[in-house]
Amino acid sequence: MLTLVIFLPLAVALALPGVPRRAVPWTWLGVSVVELALVAAMWAAHGTGGGTSFETDARWIPSVRAGYHVGVDGLSLPLLALTAVLFATCAVYSLRNTHRVRAFAMLFLFLETVCLGLFAALDLLLFFVFFDLSIVGMYFVILLWGHEDRARSALKFFLYTFLGSLVLLLGFIGLYLGADPHTFDMVELTRTPPFAGSPGLAGLTLLAVGAGLAIKTPVVPFHTWLPPAHTDAPAAGSAVLAGVMLKMGTYGLVRIAMPLLPDAWRRYALVMLVVGLVSVLYGAFVALAQDNVKRLVAYTSVNHMGYIVLALGAAGYAAGDTDARRLAVTGAVTQMVSHGLVTGALFLLCGVLHDRAGSYDIGRFGGVARRAPVFAGLVAVAAFASLGLPGLSGFIAEFQIFAGTIGTGTAATAVTGALAVAGILVTAALFLRVLHLVVLGQPGELTPRVTDVRRPELAALVPLLALSLLIGVAPRVLLDTIEPLSAAVVALVGR
Repeated sequence: MLTLVIFLPLAVALALPGVPRRAVPWTWLGVSVVELALVAAMWAAHGTGGGTSFETDARWIPSVRAGYHVGVDGLSLPLLALTAVLFATCAVYSLRNTHRVRAFAMLFLFLETVCLGLFAALDLLLFFVFFDLSIVGMYFVILLWGHEDRARSALKFFLYTFLGSLVLLLGFIGLYLGADPHTFDMVELTRTPPFAGSPGLAGLTLLAVGAGLAIKTPVVPFHTWLPPAHTDAPAAGSAVLAGVMLKMGTYGLVRIAMPLLPDAWRRYALVMLVVGLVSVLYGAFVALAQDNVKRLVAYTSVNHMGYIVLALGAAGYAAGDTDARRLAVTGAVTQMVSHGLVTGALFLLCGVLHDRAGSYDIGRFGGVARRAPVFAGLVAVAAFASLGLPGLSGFIAEFQIFAGTIGTGTAATAVTGALAVAGILVTAALFLRVLHLVVLGQPGELTPRVTDVRRPELAALVPLLALSLLIGVAPRVLLDTIEPLSAAVVALVGR
């Protein structure tokens, strides 16, 4: 069933050239809904227990012991569900798209297969193949459907992230060579971590794996490709890039770096703490200075990804309270889901502004609530969710991250966790500034062009924000699924 979930979008994409043009958007939407239903069925069948479900392990390149090995657990299931939700909402949002509709749908279906495959991969080489293909797909989305400076932004995105993938490949080769016997299989590598007696080689391998994943995440100082890519990408492209593809980096840290290199992760966890803290504060303060609302949202992604890296660093740095370390990892995974839902919605809302007025300039809007009250209400909910207001998913994630990080009981984690709390204050300030300048206040020069959300836009945005509310009010199903995985990761890192 998992293989069907992964490759069904690609199969439909290959069949789209034979579908009448008017039926293409509805075909894309139909397969996205089917994908969502299949992932929900897998989650229901897996339940909240530990272990791996729907596992398939077939030979692929026997000479290097690489295989088509896929499966789902408490880490991959929430991200598979997030992927299915975001691609379905992008299909709904794009129903009114008239520019190269067939190619647009084919690229997004291809990207959906790539993202689902990566989150299900249990083989390093398979993970790398999906990781690399995601770069190609998003490059063409930005290049062909982006805004004014799309060619330069697409090229910068490709070069940065492709360089990261090459560094990541070196790390994977290092893991392969350090294993006895040599293998790319993550399950086997987890049982017997590579370089158990070679701390220097383990550190170099972690550097390669960590740098490759950090570029994709991205964290400071590897973040510079992100703002231009988001600014010039179409709204649906930005939603997928921020909501799903950035999680490939943080997912790789939890799935690969922590369990496969536990000794090295513990030794260099302080570096992760510092990088996470810098990303939290830098992303928030730079976002506060932006006049382009889409760049502002892009920098908040650097801020939110920083919280995840901070929590994972705390889980490796502290050797004391196991419950606090487990809580930090649970918060990090919950933040991946929350950020995907909320930032995906924020980018689609930015797309509504650009669709009406052709601009993202905050200073040229004002009093939008009078002309578009539903749009204004959605912006307010998304903004409050992003800054971590109680009752929404951001609060559940950030509370666990801070409680787990500070509660681990060391001076370093307590100080970095306390300093990172300032990021919430700055995030609140920047979103209140957006609400004051764009939604409220005196009408701006572009305000007369703004009309309220249309039905496809509303149908895309409401589920994302409703899920954020559901997680904020009743998070148990999500947390019960993640917690067995968090306990397993903490145990593996503590070996």
